[in-house]
Amino acid sequence: MANKKGMSGLDLRAFISEFRAVLPLWIGKSYQYDSSFFGIRINGEGKSKYQLFIETGVRMHLSGELPSAPKNPSGYSMVIRKYLNGGRILAVSQPGIERIVDIEVGKSERRYHLIFEMFDEGNIIICDEEYRIIQPFRRHRFRDRDVVAGERYTLAGPGVDDSIDTERMKEAFLTSETDLVRTLATKMMLGGRYAEEVCRIAQVEKSIPAIEAAPENIYPAYIALINRAESDTDPCITRTGCWPFPIGDEEIIARYATFNEALDTYYPKYEGEKEKAVKGKEKLTKEEIIRKRQGEAIQSFEKKISAYQAIVDAIYEHYGEVADIIETLDAASTTTSWQDIEEILASSELPAARAILKVYPSEAAVDVLVGEEKVKIHVHESLEANAARYYDLVKKFRKKRTGALAAMEKFREQPIKKKTAEFRPMKKAWYHRFRWCYTSDNVLMIGGKDAGTNEEIVKKYLQGGDYFVHADVHGGSVVIVKGDTAHWDEVAQFAASYSNAWKAGHFTADVYAAEQNQVSKTPESGEYVARGAFVVRGERRYFRDTPLGIAIGLQTAPELGVIGGPVTAVKAHAKHYIVLAPGTFEPNDIAKKVLKRLREQFPDDWKSIKTVLNADSVMAFVPPGGSDIMEES
Repeated sequence: MANKKGMSGLDLRAFISEFRAVLPLWIGKSYQYDSSFFGIRINGEGKSKYQLFIETGVRMHLSGELPSAPKNPSGYSMVIRKYLNGGRILAVSQPGIERIVDIEVGKSERRYHLIFEMFDEGNIIICDEEYRIIQPFRRHRFRDRDVVAGERYTLAGPGVDDSIDTERMKEAFLTSETDLVRTLATKMMLGGRYAEEVCRIAQVEKSIPAIEAAPENIYPAYIALINRAESDTDPCITRTGCWPFPIGDEEIIARYATFNEALDTYYPKYEGEKEKAVKGKEKLTKEEIIRKRQGEAIQSFEKKISAYQAIVDAIYEHYGEVADIIETLDAASTTTSWQDIEEILASSELPAARAILKVYPSEAAVDVLVGEEKVKIHVHESLEANAARYYDLVKKFRKKRTGALAAMEKFREQPIKKKTAEFRPMKKAWYHRFRWCYTSDNVLMIGGKDAGTNEEIVKKYLQGGDYFVHADVHGGSVVIVKGDTAHWDEVAQFAASYSNAWKAGHFTADVYAAEQNQVSKTPESGEYVARGAFVVRGERRYFRDTPLGIAIGLQTAPELGVIGGPVTAVKAHAKHYIVLAPGTFEPNDIAKKVLKRLREQFPDDWKSIKTVLNADSVMAFVPPGGSDIMEES
């Protein structure tokens, strides 16, 4: 299973199988986008084009398109161009199911190896035909090998015994100190999910000690899994990753015609500086991309079904001609070499010979023009067996189309995930280090938290046109109202709630207000004014029996922030809030309860708000003394 951390060796085996199927290929320009991302343009027959995309240590696959070419090619991309540009890809291999891909390239009568290491941080290494390192992308010196120019590359090539047989499996089991599934995952390099699949195919309990397992029973299942990755894929994406074929009962989100298409969809697109700078283009959501690719995959399946069905129909419509070609070439191959047969066919003017387009000596097969269809015919098999080959492909892709349609329908039925809201955190303001709140008509009031801050706000921030407000009890916040308001009941509740009336368990308190010019620190003769206390001269405005109550809420617009204060004032600015009254829970305990309940109001947006909504921000608005929760919204 390929996931965000990278591809497994079995995933690479499936990729290599598809890559081999489009050979012969020629290396085009190479690009390096940053420290991990590379792209190689590859040319095929008939002017076909492919793009190989590599994220070292994570993934490699054919892509629909490469990112925009960097303005200035990197040093290592120029090394790849120097040695390999224009070269023909002769072979693509993998030692065992190691996470290593070896691409053999022929150029100017020389051979090179372009090796991709897809483990750890990854690497790209150019070697000569004897696997002598010409230039690695990353230079390393390990305890058992050196990846530097001039040294021999030791993980691939001649002398590397990568075959897994029953004897090697037996040795791995006998030396294992853990259970079967972990041994297959590590020593056989399958990874956890594929190791479990081998156990399922072999019908062996995965938790038995590996030393007790019978390799002759496990080995066929191991080979069956590898063979399936090479020749019987059914690529799909599930919630856990991208698979060359589905295993287990995981729900399939989307199916694809090729594993490369699935990988290209599953992994995020590389966004370089040019891509990031492009604005104005509508971006598709992940769900929309998956639906789009599903539709493309279904179209691809339908094309293949139509093409293979046309071949089956052509074979039976020209039954006599095809049967004669099979019979003639089958008989000729018993006495004549295929090289001679190829020469005879090339020089013959007979219509049957002219219909043969290409000969495959190693497969005892020929491409034949049957009607308007090019058909590969295996001459040692009957006409019916040849037709059955193509009809099996028709059935295979019909099954894939049915599965893809079902997956698309199921995906449509799923509720579209609610987008996480984007919030702009509240900017830090000078008054945030005091108690503060805005009235319903947006007049700011600030209150001291102790004697020191009471003293500070009067000396620094009480100005002309402001009001001085205080609960008519000993001990409490000095409240400064920055201007006149129509909601003096909120101001009075603010001052009453952040006073010792709350700590004493009272539910109402008297509050008075005075103008700025009535407040002084100068005592009468023979009196003393303590720190944080003030002298108020003249007539005061009283608010009798003001009810105590504080709401703490999360404001989301225009800025995201925790707010607290009089209940109606907080309701005016926050959709979700908790109302407190004097009670039994200590400040720290009640803060935790408020935090928990506010979090529950934002289940889909938690990631966006967790830096703002926390214990400290809530605690800043909890009154002194015990509290109980009275209401929430």
